[in-house]
Amino acid sequence: MSKKFLILMSVILVVAMLFTGCSSPADEADTPSDTSEETPAEETGGKKILRSNNSSEPGSLDPALAQGTHESWVLENVFEGLMTFDEKGELVPGMAESYEISDDELTYTFTLRDGVKWSNGDPVTAEDFEFTWKRALDPELAADYANILYYIKGGEAYNTGQGSRDDVAVKALDEKTLEVTLESPTAYFLELTAFYTYFPVNKNVVESNPDWAKKPETHVSNGPFKLVKWEHNAKLVLEKNESYYNADKIKLDGIDLDIIEDQNTAWQKYEGGEYHILVDVPTSVVAQLQAQNDPELEIGAQVGTYYYNVNPEIKPFNNVKVRKALSMALDRETIVKNITQGGQIAAEGVVSYGLLDETGKEFREGVGSLIEYDPEGAKALLEEGLAEEGMSIEEFSSSNFVLLYNTSESHKKIAQAAQEMWRTALGIEIGLENVEFQVKLDREKSGDYQISRAGWIGDFMDPMTFLDLWASDSSFNDVNYNNPEYDALLKEAKSTIDQDVRMESMRKAEKMLMEDMPVLPVYFYTQPYTVKSNVSGIIKVPVRYPVITYADIAE
Repeated sequence: MSKKFLILMSVILVVAMLFTGCSSPADEADTPSDTSEETPAEETGGKKILRSNNSSEPGSLDPALAQGTHESWVLENVFEGLMTFDEKGELVPGMAESYEISDDELTYTFTLRDGVKWSNGDPVTAEDFEFTWKRALDPELAADYANILYYIKGGEAYNTGQGSRDDVAVKALDEKTLEVTLESPTAYFLELTAFYTYFPVNKNVVESNPDWAKKPETHVSNGPFKLVKWEHNAKLVLEKNESYYNADKIKLDGIDLDIIEDQNTAWQKYEGGEYHILVDVPTSVVAQLQAQNDPELEIGAQVGTYYYNVNPEIKPFNNVKVRKALSMALDRETIVKNITQGGQIAAEGVVSYGLLDETGKEFREGVGSLIEYDPEGAKALLEEGLAEEGMSIEEFSSSNFVLLYNTSESHKKIAQAAQEMWRTALGIEIGLENVEFQVKLDREKSGDYQISRAGWIGDFMDPMTFLDLWASDSSFNDVNYNNPEYDALLKEAKSTIDQDVRMESMRKAEKMLMEDMPVLPVYFYTQPYTVKSNVSGIIKVPVRYPVITYADIAE
């Protein structure tokens, strides 16, 4: 009997034990699983209030300080950038009425719409945008996402203390005209202006009150909705912004979001008719809904990768052979087929499917698979790596290393499967620890972990949205990967408009990253979510959570 068969059977047994006791969509409530009853009118005053769950407490609702989907889903409904995604999921002008691009593709001139206003009635001006982008780059603010503004000429120099604020090439020419000059032509710059770090903030409000984003009473935004209630770790309430220029296309009167980390509790609320949409659906439920061909289940396209960080500051994870052994022992096909079960694809690198190369074909296919599953080879490689570090497998197992993940039934099941694969194939014991999402993020930033669950949803439709994560100066480089050759390849890709050169540089960069293996890609995301049958108008953009801005609820 082969070792691979034994590993597979061991993991399937673990998975079966995990699924035992998980309630099915049909047996968690007295009503059928396809119930679509609305919230009683007396609870909403006859208004159309879309109800759902945000899954984690936002760290900040200031666009410059946000860093994840637990914040962006809210921000994308209360703010709007120069460009935005419309009710068809297409990139269109938002706060900008029009734009012009210079012949050398370096200078963008945006003209704002007439009459656009902040939720407090102030006019949205070009000066607000200039202030916002320079503020996000201000090293004193220490914005995690400042590097996404490095495309602007002088942005990186200012943020890294090598240049001044005045050298950042974004300027309000007048109240309605914003001029931006880039470091080099960037094909996806328009799309970047629809990303939340580029969302404007009200200059007068921010300057007069540094804590403006912490309370609904002082929170000022410019999007289709506004924040009216924030019960920390409990609830967020958004209300339609009647001052929004496109208010006639907004059918909802408001959006109510609970903040519940437990997936099963959130699912029970959805199944019981309390939610209209649920994004974070337990994996066991997704599998059952798929088997039943449930019409409420949507498998949304997602440009994203689920992976594990491996902390190189902690011995023996500083050894590339140890990191590669951990990767080679992961049976990713078993994970996507038997655990996630939402159409996910076993990872072949860090760049997911859905992004095109210079020929218009999948970038992923042009690179090929950079991931190997070889449990026997992994065991030999682990022993070599440990020997180089003066450590035995027994010493490794007794070191109490743990895999850190944020509280979620899905993350737990995947972590338990990985734990079992490593135990069976490599003979090592790794513990598990779950914490709240924001706590996990904070611990990763401080290096307080050995292995940690991570994931990345693309910010824009280009391979650079992944590869830039591990640039040596990236604030999201939680493994502190530092490879000058890798940085040089990224710089080359960013400094040319020659698509052949750009893509080849990124292909080389990804191969280099996977040779060093600072992270262990697990699978490429899809986004399973459920929507009640009386809800329409929800769209899925591959680099966004489901867009609920233009949703409608049938009477």
